[in-house]
Amino acid sequence: MSEEMNEIEVNNYEAGDRVTGTVTKVEEKQVIIDVKNSKTDGILPISELSSLHVEKASDVVNEGDELELEVLKVEEEALILSKRKVDALNAWDELERKFESQEVFESEVKDVVKGGLVVDLGVRGFVPASLVEDYFVEDFSDYKGRTLSFKIVELDKEKNRIILSHRAVVQDEKGQKKQELLDSIQQDQVLEGTVQRLTDFGAFVDIGGIDGLVHISQLSHEHVEKPSDVVKEGDKVQVKVLSVDRDNERISLSIKETLPGPWQQVSEKAQPGSVLEGTVKRLVSYGAFVEVLPGVEGLVHISQISHKHIGTPHEVLQEGQQVQVKVLDVNENDQRLSLSIKDLQEKEFEEITDYDLPEESKGFQLGEMIGDKLKNLGK
Repeated sequence: MSEEMNEIEVNNYEAGDRVTGTVTKVEEKQVIIDVKNSKTDGILPISELSSLHVEKASDVVNEGDELELEVLKVEEEALILSKRKVDALNAWDELERKFESQEVFESEVKDVVKGGLVVDLGVRGFVPASLVEDYFVEDFSDYKGRTLSFKIVELDKEKNRIILSHRAVVQDEKGQKKQELLDSIQQDQVLEGTVQRLTDFGAFVDIGGIDGLVHISQLSHEHVEKPSDVVKEGDKVQVKVLSVDRDNERISLSIKETLPGPWQQVSEKAQPGSVLEGTVKRLVSYGAFVEVLPGVEGLVHISQISHKHIGTPHEVLQEGQQVQVKVLDVNENDQRLSLSIKDLQEKEFEEITDYDLPEESKGFQLGEMIGDKLKNLGK
């Protein structure tokens, strides 16, 4: 009785049952399996070996391999089995774990299709074109066969749907690199960067994974009308870190601070006694500041503006006016330049006073001197 019951049990497999079997023979289009606790052999068709296309069964299994299989169909002569379905079920368990933990994993791109990439994960995974990179890709043909890192961004077992993203991994890596850079960067540090984009108020420079702003006032020692007058996108530039706001991820940079100062070697360019042309930049009560070199202003003291007595510089000068000046004194270290406008002007006729007369004529009246001259002329 027990022997009859055992015979019924071992032959009572149904479609969907899990069985364990050993490969006894590998044929071209199928594999013969010795199924545990079954009096009949199992047949594993080549189409059920893998979720991928298989040219020959020997590429996947060998004689003696022990396999976990699923019964697809029960026939009188044999059990029709599937390895592909078991692999897929096992894969789903692993994929669900990776999805929940947002684990990053690598896989090979098996095919390029319309709208994206196909990846074999034991089941079919799809990477939409928009989730391949964090930039636009026109042609994906060279992605086939490449191994990329992915995250699962959508998983639906019932619909057999798995959406992967390589872009998410790239963005996470950039974010981590950005944070590391923010933590390491220091004020006054000098770095090399690349101009990424220009705005009306300055230039954004990539300094290795994070952009910093070079305000328009920090582009040059000279006055800048618009950033494109000084730099263009793609330029390699040296920048100095002015400040780092780690909370708001903002970095202020300066190109100007890395350039030679306008006062450097100014004593050679503006030697005492030399005559320069400049622009009146500012008028103050005690004189006028005149820019004679880019970023270099000198003071024309009120006493050096005109031979005439003036109450304020505004009487004879205005801002923006072009003037010629003579260099009186240069102090490069203190960034001081003394200039004169008066020294380049001819002295106008002034009323002759007693101290203007020759020594021998002092004590005589001017009228007497002129009278004597006239008498001499009449002789």
